This record gives sequence, C-alpha cells and structure tokens, in this order.
Amino acid sequence: MKQILALSIFFLAFCAIGHAQQTPKPEKKGLVQLSGIIVAEIEGRRTTVPYATVYLPEKRRGTYSDYRGFFTIVVEEGDKVRFNCIGLKPVTITIPDTLTMDRYSIVQIMSQDTINLPTTVIFPWPSKEHFKVEFLKMDVTPELQRRATENLANEYLTEARKNPDIVPYGGRESANFYLRQQSREYVYLGQTPPMNIFSPLAWGQFFKAWKDGDFKKKKD
Repeated sequence: MKQILALSIFFLAFCAIGHAQQTPKPEKKGLVQLSGIIVAEIEGRRTTVPYATVYLPEKRRGTYSDYRGFFTIVVEEGDKVRFNCIGLKPVTITIPDTLTMDRYSIVQIMSQDTINLPTTVIFPWPSKEHFKVEFLKMDVTPELQRRATENLANEYLTEARKNPDIVPYGGRESANFYLRQQSREYVYLGQTPPMNIFSPLAWGQFFKAWKDGDFKKKKD
C-alpha cells in the first residue's frame, strides 16, 4: 500500500509539473514611445491643436501637446489613449499589440464639437426713466458711503495701480501678460536664455556710469 501511495503521489506531481511546463507564461507588454501631432478639422480646413490633453484613463497619467500640436508619451501595447480638448469631440484610440518596433507615430484628427448652452433671458429696465427712478430710490447706508469714499481715495488708487493683488488684472491684461510670457519662452525654446553679463550694451552702460562717477562714494 505504501509503495502504491508513493507511486500515486509521484505520478500526480509529475503530471502537475508537465501541465505547468505546457502552459505558456503571459508575455510582458512592451513599452512604446507614442508620438504624433494633433490636428482638428474646423470649417473645412485642418489646423494643429495646441495644449490638447493626452490621457491614459487606465494608468491615470498623461501629457499635453505643445503650441505646435506635437506630443510624446511612453505607453504599453494595448493601452487606451484619450485625446481631449475644449470645443472638440474626445477621441480614444488603442495602441496595437502587433507592433514590431518600440516607436509608434500618428496624426490624430479631431472634429469640432457643438456645445448647446441653456437659454438665457435678459430682462432690461422698461425705460431709462424707470431705471433713473429706481436708482434714486436706492437706500445708500453710511457703511456703503464710507466704502465708496475709501475705494475712490487717491492714496488707495495710487497703491492699487502699483500692486496687482489689490486690483487683479482684467481679462485683457491677463491675456496680454500670458502672451508676452509665452513669446519670451518661444524665442529661446530649447536654448538657454542669454545673460546680461554677456551683453555688450550692458557693459557699455556700466563703463559710461563708471566714467561719469556714478559709483563714487558721495559725501554728505
């Protein structure tokens, strides 16, 4: 009995080992460098889409395209990649699992999306005279008068012009500041911005100030 039991255990173990050897191990997904350009078809013509979101929903990470619509990101075979941009329809693609190289280049086309906003009804005053009557009937408390006087004081307005934290930039001012900042980055894109220490104009101003005696210690 003991020999039969030992032979049975050995036979079962041998079958299990053989089955494990015959079962193929799952292959690890290969990494792929996904690169491409995002374009949109708007009113019959195609244009690049800057700053569009390139997102991997399953991995919860992503990137965005630059001002030329170019993007690049590391993905795995079989990953789903979602392209999203305001005003355009989202597009989701799947990385093929039959790639023979570790690079994959695409030109992703997106189409314009129509967004329907809820209806807004504006009720103006019936007439200027009606508005004048209601404006004159408005109750202005002493507290509101005090705040209005402080906000219109010359000292406060002068300080507000110097400090944007008091009066934040408007939409046009913010847009101009952002565009100026981006233009400075684009001029030196991929390069180190120049330093004033290498500027001949700065050195010329320094020597002129030295000759004029601007750096001499002034006596009281």
